[in-house]
Amino acid sequence: MENSINKGIVDVITLGCSKNLVDSEQLMRQFDVLGYTVRHDAEHPDGDIVIINTCGFIGDAKEESINTILQFADLRKQQKIQKLFVMGCLSERYLKELRSEMPEVDKFYGKFNYNDILTDLGQDYRADLRLERTLTTPNHYAYIKISEGCNRTCSYCAIPIITGKHRSRTMEDIENEVKGLVSNGVKEFQLIAQDLSYYGQDRYKASKLAELTQRLSDIQGVEWLRLHYAYPAHFPYDLLKVMRERDNVCNYLDIALQHVSDNMLTKMRRNITSAQTYELIDRIRTEVPDIHLRTTLLLGHPGETEDDVEELKTFIRKARFERLGAFAFSNEEGTYAYKTFKDDIPEEVKHRRVDEIMSIQQEISAEINQAKIGKTLKVMIDRVEDEYFVGRTEYDSPEVDPEVLIPVATQGVNKGSFYNAKIVGSTDFDLYGE
Repeated sequence: MENSINKGIVDVITLGCSKNLVDSEQLMRQFDVLGYTVRHDAEHPDGDIVIINTCGFIGDAKEESINTILQFADLRKQQKIQKLFVMGCLSERYLKELRSEMPEVDKFYGKFNYNDILTDLGQDYRADLRLERTLTTPNHYAYIKISEGCNRTCSYCAIPIITGKHRSRTMEDIENEVKGLVSNGVKEFQLIAQDLSYYGQDRYKASKLAELTQRLSDIQGVEWLRLHYAYPAHFPYDLLKVMRERDNVCNYLDIALQHVSDNMLTKMRRNITSAQTYELIDRIRTEVPDIHLRTTLLLGHPGETEDDVEELKTFIRKARFERLGAFAFSNEEGTYAYKTFKDDIPEEVKHRRVDEIMSIQQEISAEINQAKIGKTLKVMIDRVEDEYFVGRTEYDSPEVDPEVLIPVATQGVNKGSFYNAKIVGSTDFDLYGE
């Protein structure tokens, strides 16, 4: 059998978002079936082959990617590893520069040609396995990438430069991938894309996110479906009916709003007004009363005034997002903001604004968590950590959201299974259950 041939160890390191993780998992499956020993994010990666899947979205992420490459370039120079390959968003964006500055790397690949790594190693890519992955997540949940690319023109964002235009996968392709994962024991799926809202517009000439969600929820064995990265302008409202009527579609939506003042929404080229943003949140909460909303905000974009920040604070207090993250503006080459505006807000002011927003959110999160005490919620157990089973409710996505901690002494609890847990305590960001 192919698998019995030991072709050496491949260490895959994934930086950045869950969309990158899916690419790593697909590549790992190819190496697996060829008989390599494949490890992901190992504590001490020192395989014969090291593959770094990079992020190139904002300054901090680029810095992390470059530092990681330099670390392994040093090992390659010392011949402690035999091959070093770099793939993903950073090398898609800066291919020429990286090639000239890091000769220790055997080869750089972009975001879409990483299967050439196999060819360059003298191996064949198995097209029949293109829907299969070696999961790096616990085997009860997985991420499903429904499209690639983005057609939006937000001023600050480099994603369209990296990924190109929006390309929706076919519904049949996504259904087949989900069915395959269900047959391997996966129960929970996070639908991801650079922009979920646009799904179907390119391929079917209409928004198809609601239909796709409905079709996936019909698949036997899909217990939770959760949606990430929706775009607020031209939001597909028919999705809300599916969410409300389907028990296995989580009452959860990740929708990045970025800001709320008309001044900033215009400068950021978000194609939505402040009034429309308030209407959007109101309608979502009216149609799906039990929903938990996650959003992301951007502080310190050129032209942002203290009045804009105060308006944003008022909005956060009114909207009371269950989940919220904020980050500081990063002036990215090639973007509209880079070409049009002066990045004139000092870094310390940007970060102070982020801290002020997150401080308000911390209070809101604490109040929302406290209101859950006494309630009984369905919980999926992900792992055991110290003296607790660590789980999540339908309102919590892996890695980014609060967790439910249940004493490890509790009898009959298994990882990857659902239980009803009574919430008996809370902190700002986590719940305690029994």
